[in-house]
Amino acid sequence: MVDELANRTGVFEIAGKKVPRLGFGAMRLTGRGIWGEPADRAECVAVVRRAVERGVRFIDTADSYGPYVAEEIIREAIHPYPDEVVIATKAGLTRNGPDVIDTPDGPKRLGPAAWPPVGRPEYLRQQALMSLRRLGLEQIDLFQLHRVDPQVPLADQVGELAKLREEGKIAAIGLSEVSVAQLAEARAITDIATVQNRYNVVERKSRDLLDVCERDGIGFIPWAPVAQGGLDGAAGVLADVAREHEATVAQVAIAWLLASSPVMMPIPGTSRRTHLDENLAAADIRLSDDDLARLTAAA
Repeated sequence: MVDELANRTGVFEIAGKKVPRLGFGAMRLTGRGIWGEPADRAECVAVVRRAVERGVRFIDTADSYGPYVAEEIIREAIHPYPDEVVIATKAGLTRNGPDVIDTPDGPKRLGPAAWPPVGRPEYLRQQALMSLRRLGLEQIDLFQLHRVDPQVPLADQVGELAKLREEGKIAAIGLSEVSVAQLAEARAITDIATVQNRYNVVERKSRDLLDVCERDGIGFIPWAPVAQGGLDGAAGVLADVAREHEATVAQVAIAWLLASSPVMMPIPGTSRRTHLDENLAAADIRLSDDDLARLTAAA
């Protein structure tokens, strides 16, 4: 299964391990609003196990998912971890409640208000150590700064991650939601293995960052690879291409990401096995040059 998925997606090396470029994002292994326990924990555990059975070897999570819930589910599902699996987690965002609340006018998404950044070095160290404990690891394969805290010098935040790597607590360092300038500043301090920015067929503000990653062989992890269901900006073209390939629009959106760059590592997430299988089937779609051109022009 691993070789089959790798052959379909290509591979990318992180922390000395070559993994298929289609991974799994664990944010949905939580309750509503990325808060608390999921409605069906047993199904979430089964999803993670099935992902590994189907060849997924890159699993991305964060201490703030739940908080802590997603990390705990991953450990329950697949610990002790297969040697070739890369476990990536993040710290730097705190939680003060769900990011969706009910109002008289319907559900309201709070967005960044529910995810305050904290990048103090002592906090990042504490969270790394706690993630090691929750995940049952002696070393985290990829530890990512979830957000740059504007109240703390970036050099202090990245510098603390570099110290953790020197101590053997993490193997590789990643960044999330950064600019080209911030990536350059971080790379002047230490090696950066990956960046994780919001990017999909309808949202491409980070194209300049992707160009840098391609040039320098840095992994690019596009979070919200299917725009969290908001693919309306390219709905017509996506629907046309999906119909031609007898696929869903989400599958085409994932296939477009895989085809758009050799350093691209999409991490679609779900809490259901049927949805996981649908996402992984995106690796079977072979988009033509015309398909790619139409989709690329659609944003």
